[in-house]
Amino acid sequence: MSTRPMISRSDRPSASRRAQLAPRSIAAGRGAARVAPISVPVTPAPPFRLASRQFHPESTVVRAGGVSIGGSAGLVVIAGPCSIESRRQILESARRVKAAGANMLRGGAYKPRTSPYDFQGLGAKALGWLVEAREETGLPIVTEVLSQENVELVAEHVDLIQVGARNMQNTALLRKLARTKKPVLLKRGPSATIAEWLLAAEYLLAGGNPNVVLCERGIRTFETATRNTLDLAGVALVKQLSHLPVIVDPSHATGLSALVPAASRAAVAVGADGLLIEVHPRPAEAWSDGAQSLDPAVFAALLEDLRAWSPRLNGHA
Repeated sequence: MSTRPMISRSDRPSASRRAQLAPRSIAAGRGAARVAPISVPVTPAPPFRLASRQFHPESTVVRAGGVSIGGSAGLVVIAGPCSIESRRQILESARRVKAAGANMLRGGAYKPRTSPYDFQGLGAKALGWLVEAREETGLPIVTEVLSQENVELVAEHVDLIQVGARNMQNTALLRKLARTKKPVLLKRGPSATIAEWLLAAEYLLAGGNPNVVLCERGIRTFETATRNTLDLAGVALVKQLSHLPVIVDPSHATGLSALVPAASRAAVAVGADGLLIEVHPRPAEAWSDGAQSLDPAVFAALLEDLRAWSPRLNGHA
């Protein structure tokens, strides 16, 4: 039972007395009201300000060898083998991905490998074959640079320079690439946060190179069923945070060729500006990453499916 004392009607203060007892902020009277100051939230500037939509609202379109990436340019498809193994192999790859509808040709001349005993690439010789493939097919070419010493050589030959996941935070390399003004494809590191990825892009932008394309290639999680974990939510978020084009590498993200088509469709669905897909004429014989490489026929079927499924497929090469 409540022990609160009962107050009779006669003991309650009158209306005039209640007005006298009211706080000054609500009491009637000339100039008595006191309005609290309005607090306006201020969005802090992101540390990656040059890469941010807050400072650059319009989507950036990067031109690489005549191909437009980003904005309303449509879906760009970059395809080819993980490693360039021979002149015959890269020329055959170029012809097959060109026939299927790819916009650009990829191929590794220099290969960063986890083990020092694995195939490391054929170097400058492979760059020459890559250029020959471009001359025959008209496809602009993409390859990875590993060190500062090779920046000039690679930039002289290719249309889009790839910075691999292992080198995403190699700031000395990024600074040197910024001075080339050559378009750069910047892959996300396997353990990099989105902020770290965008800050790596900031090194290129701050150094004077506005031609940056971001590439989500999967991140390392506790899951071991796939090679990496494809962060599609991260792709959608980066498209909101940054004006830079974002493409997806479903080959490295999954590590399994059977999952590449589904991951490709998912990437398109969340708004990716392009796909980077490994294609080998004979995946079972590939010197590196054969398990995640598509057969040319499967690649052609995937692009045919994407054409029917998405009107964004970019037809200019």
